[in-house]
Parts: sequence; C-alpha cells; structure tokens
Amino acid sequence: MIRKCLFPVAGYGTRFLPATKAMAKEILPILDKPLVQYGVEEALEAGLTDIAFVTGRTKRAIEDHFDINYELEDQIRGTAKEAMLSGVRELIEKCTFSYTRQIQMKGLGHAILTGRPLIGYEPFAVVLADDLCFGDTAGHGVLRQMVELYAKHQCSIVAIEEVPRDQTSSYGVIAGVPIDDRLIRVTDMVEKPKPEDAPSNLAIIGRYILTPDIFEIIENTPPGRNGEVQITDALLRQAKEGRVLGYKFRGQRFDCGSVEGFVEATNYCFETFYKKQ
Repeated sequence: MIRKCLFPVAGYGTRFLPATKAMAKEILPILDKPLVQYGVEEALEAGLTDIAFVTGRTKRAIEDHFDINYELEDQIRGTAKEAMLSGVRELIEKCTFSYTRQIQMKGLGHAILTGRPLIGYEPFAVVLADDLCFGDTAGHGVLRQMVELYAKHQCSIVAIEEVPRDQTSSYGVIAGVPIDDRLIRVTDMVEKPKPEDAPSNLAIIGRYILTPDIFEIIENTPPGRNGEVQITDALLRQAKEGRVLGYKFRGQRFDCGSVEGFVEATNYCFETFYKKQ
C-alpha cells in the first residue's frame, strides 16, 4: 500500500561545521556506514522500494553513494573487502532512487512539498536521516511498525517519544486522546514550544507516514515559526479532523543531528553490532 519514502536532506548541517562545510551531514558515518544508509535500510525493511531525495548543494555524495563505483569495485573484486559493499549493493539492486533539489531552505514542510513530483498522489513515508532508529527486539524497524499501522488506520501517523520537558523547544510536540498504550489520536501540535507552553512532553521524531492530501495543505499553510513552512502546522489541519495518529514506537532513537547524540549512536553501534562480528 505504501511504496515510496521521502528523505529531505537539503539542510546545511550547521551543528557539525566545519565537517559539513562541503559534505552532506547524512554521509557522516556511524562506524563504517553513513547515516543515510541506515535510513534507506529501514525503509526497505518496511517494504518501501521507491526512495526519493530532496537534496541541495553539497549533497552529491548521497547520489554517488547509491550508485555503482566501477573503479573501486574493480580494485577490490575477489578480495575480502568486496563483502564490505554487500549492504549498499543490496539497496542499489532492490530500490530505485530519484532526486530533486530544494533551491531555498524554507522549512521541513516546504522540503516535503518540493518532493511532490517524486511522490505523486499516494501515501508515503518521510525519514529524517539524522534521527537514527533501531527497531524492537523482534527486529521490526520503526517504519515497518508504522506501515503496518497505516494499513489498519489509513491516516497520517507521526512517531513520538517522551522527552524531558526542558527539551520541548527542539521538537514538534503533540497532545491528544489515547487509543491504547502506544497510539494517540492527535488533537493539537505545536512546533518547538517553550517548556511552559508545551501541551505535553510527547515529541515528534523523524518518522512520518503522510496521506497525499498533505501536499495541498502545505501549499495553503503560511510560514510559521522562524518564517518557515512547518510540517507540524500542516499536520495540525489534518489533526483537527481526527486524521493524525501519534505512535509511541518500539525501539530506540538517537538524535544524530547533535554531536552528543552522534557519539551515543556510535558507542551503541560499536557495542551492539561491531563487537559481535
């Protein structure tokens, strides 16, 4: 039912300067794998094979990463190093990749709207690659969990988690009516509220399932906080009609848009994956 996943990757990555001066932050590696590859792997695990990128300047390395490098592969063919490319080769073989550019940075809502020609009129997922997520103990990734929920509820879904109250100003924050232990029907959403203004401490993280009418809503959504077109403001329109769910996902998430979260993710992956090889 959902086959497309949109990656807005046009941001400047200013929290990682000077490393991101001429390099996409999404290519920064967690151990030996770039952040964006983790995101595409999560999408494929959820059955999403049409991968769309909204890019910008300095982002060409993303396109090159999901392509064949004939010279490199010829050099390592037949050696032990050849196996190191097996993961990205699988993605190249099983997924299709398309790209468009966001010429001006006008917010996440605008970035998603820029991806409209790549998506068409169908439901789709959105992944913010600097939110690195690992799934539940059964190995089900966050997107897979959300795609299964969409099959049942047929509405927009945002992944949420509890954050310390003093950190709400870094997130979109929701309020709503609980459906069960993990699902909330969203009634209110506020973009980056001050702690005293936050409707809860349930923060939206970088995983969305969106219905295609969101594009028209974004087109008619005026700039909000910081003069940017916020996806939170557009989703609030759907929420007022009871068409947005918040999902407390099973798994773990690292904010790799911050240096602290990036280091935490690196340590976690080293202890969980690398040392077990």
